[in-house]
Amino acid sequence: QSIVHSMVEYIDGSVLAQLGVADMGVPILYALTYPERRPTPAARLDLARRVKEVFLGTPGVVDVDWMVEDPQPKQVLAVDREKAALHGVAPAQVAQTLRLALAGAGAGRLHGSGEAEPVEIRLQLPRAERSSVADLGGLRLASRSGALVPLGELARVEETTAPVTLHRKNLQPVIYVTADVAGAAESPVYAILDMAGSLDAVQLYRQQPGADAVPAVKWDGEWHITYEVFRDLGIAFGLVMILIYFLIIGWFKSFTVPVVMMIAIPLALVGVLPAHWLFGAFFTATSMIGFIALAGIMVRNSVLLIDFVNLARSQGLPLDEAVLQAGAVRFRPILLTAGTVVVGAVVILFDPIFQGLAISLMSGAVASTVLTLVVVPLVHFMMERR
Repeated sequence: QSIVHSMVEYIDGSVLAQLGVADMGVPILYALTYPERRPTPAARLDLARRVKEVFLGTPGVVDVDWMVEDPQPKQVLAVDREKAALHGVAPAQVAQTLRLALAGAGAGRLHGSGEAEPVEIRLQLPRAERSSVADLGGLRLASRSGALVPLGELARVEETTAPVTLHRKNLQPVIYVTADVAGAAESPVYAILDMAGSLDAVQLYRQQPGADAVPAVKWDGEWHITYEVFRDLGIAFGLVMILIYFLIIGWFKSFTVPVVMMIAIPLALVGVLPAHWLFGAFFTATSMIGFIALAGIMVRNSVLLIDFVNLARSQGLPLDEAVLQAGAVRFRPILLTAGTVVVGAVVILFDPIFQGLAISLMSGAVASTVLTLVVVPLVHFMMERR
């Protein structure tokens, strides 16, 4: 045990995991993970205690705990080498006898006729005879002369404190304060915003703390996962917009027409955000996925309109009449497209995980379709007229 605790001082979390020691660097240990760094252990403990009090005083934050162990008493049997030598008992014999009495040892296997598997024979003292130091002091060891010497005459009891577990992350000492979120505030982001104003330490949301000479608090756990998900989805949405833009350029041979067609994408937010408020739902990662999926659907509606305008103008119709006919003729296919999206999303509307996806698809399709039939032809008319 002393060797393992000395290793905790100098080895990072990855090596500790290989040694069988718990690695506390799990990203979703609880909904809120609060590792805190200070120069001295006493200062770290003081700040962790204040953080725990803030957690306990914040509504919606439950199951508050911290990874700080109370001092545990420990009794050590120290061998008196002089007495052991006088009695003719080796110190290793004392340690072996104690290990046999407390932990036991395998003495062989019993192959019974009625047993499918061999039964291991384990030699160990009964629990009642090894539950106290006084009971262990009555154990007798055979000396070199053959005399039996009580263990209590060869060893003395020393009262000490067991070493506590030391947690580290990125080779820096940390103390974890953990909690979960329940009630109306289903996302840890809202709880973090409520608690951030009550803490005077430096708070980090994305980057990891550097040198531990500066007091720093790192919000981790589910919040970090949420940040990474929305960051990656935002990057994916940007790439989708760029690809759609270049695809439309390749078809219409214009740099301004794709901009007009893609106006329908932000118009979807007019329906998505109020719909989440109306249903009392949070804008989750599945909501973002639904909004990204709407991008292709709404651009497709714009393509139907502007393609018809270009086709009508090639047949000799003026711009204003071509725009009006595009809205009238393409109204039915655009409405059917939005209707299929709405009907298909009803199935997952009341699912606790994919509800945000359904709300985004349904509300965004309806709002964007209505606005697309008005805004896109109008903007296209204004740009072409100039």
